[in-house]
Amino acid sequence: MPKKVLIISYYWPPAGGPGVQRWLKFVKYLPDFNVEPIVYIPENPNYPLLDESLLEEVSNDVTIIKQSIKEPYKLARLFSKKSSKAISKGIIPEQKKQSLTEKLLLFVRGNFFIPDARKGWVKPSVKFLSEYISKEHIETIITTGPPHSMHLIGLHLKTKLGVKWLADFRDPWTTIGYHKQLKLTSSSAKKHKALEKEVLNSADEIIVTSFTTKSEFEAITNKPVHVITNGYDYEPLEEFTMDSKFSLAHIGSLLSKRNPEVLWRVLRDLRNESDGFAKDFQLNLIGAVSEDVLRSMNRYGLDNCIKNIGYVSHQKAIKHQKQSQLLLLIEIDSDETKCIIPGKLFEYMVSNRPIIALGPKDSDVETIIKETNTGNYFYYNSYSSLKSVILEHYKAFKNNELQVHAIGLQKYSRKALTKSLSNLI
Repeated sequence: MPKKVLIISYYWPPAGGPGVQRWLKFVKYLPDFNVEPIVYIPENPNYPLLDESLLEEVSNDVTIIKQSIKEPYKLARLFSKKSSKAISKGIIPEQKKQSLTEKLLLFVRGNFFIPDARKGWVKPSVKFLSEYISKEHIETIITTGPPHSMHLIGLHLKTKLGVKWLADFRDPWTTIGYHKQLKLTSSSAKKHKALEKEVLNSADEIIVTSFTTKSEFEAITNKPVHVITNGYDYEPLEEFTMDSKFSLAHIGSLLSKRNPEVLWRVLRDLRNESDGFAKDFQLNLIGAVSEDVLRSMNRYGLDNCIKNIGYVSHQKAIKHQKQSQLLLLIEIDSDETKCIIPGKLFEYMVSNRPIIALGPKDSDVETIIKETNTGNYFYYNSYSSLKSVILEHYKAFKNNELQVHAIGLQKYSRKALTKSLSNLI
């Protein structure tokens, strides 16, 4: 008989964005390893992004149970629909440019909703799941966050029922970049830290997506911490034609601080120095883009070469990846983001297109790109080397020789990663 496992998640199709992909794919492949996944999700969630196409990937054989949730973001929209939606996506303006409403929303979010805005779902979920777990004879539960209130559901169920509990952290808790932007009081900051420590020391096993986060958590807990990164799946190939332009495509959200002016300066200078480059170059933006970033690009005169496409379905995002000449990955330049490995990195790696990545020194992304030979990684002060590599790629593009020779990608396949997960269950 397959072993039953209950997965507690806020994000699930039709939610869009990278947070959905991880457990959608685990659930897809767990039955191959004699594990029967049961997924618990909110009945009426407030998802900032929707992608109906992901519903097609949910097997009819998967048991999905739902309970209603009260969402404070719906109330926040009464004050400012635009600001509340942006904040729920993680797009937070620079502090000096924040309106009074945005400052208020951030303060309320950080100090009145600890650990996050879904805290109201904890008690009703624990009550419902306690009965369900006993009735269905479930021995293992998995919580995945953010939102980290999912881990509080796991904490209470562990205490109450003694079930085996795996806590999966797709992102860190108190060390993630936006945490500092929530205008926390010292008391609230201590509460976050205390809850984080309690979760890490109560779960039977901890799962993280990066080696940096593993090191951070091992300083807080003696419980086993396992790295299971995000990965790529084998997507059916749609017909596509490579861009005729020398396109550099960024897929995903560009937050205010994901703004490497060194890149905009390089692109401006290359366009000024070569009429051919200026004519051929195109910057494709697929996903939500902060106004701060767009203004920065415009200051460098890039407005007339930008194609701002906006948010698209995952299937269309994959198509953009495959038809673009180069793929752009940007992370905030800070110590807190060294541990962030965007899910799109792995899809980038199997798109057979060279990656141009910018971020902090000694990040996990830098390590993965170098070991798989899938592109080049630059720091925010790497003007000369960045300019040189983009120029080399442009020359290869003109000669129809632009390609990549990746190595060692198999271990990042979703099925291989699910096997690692099944070993913990």
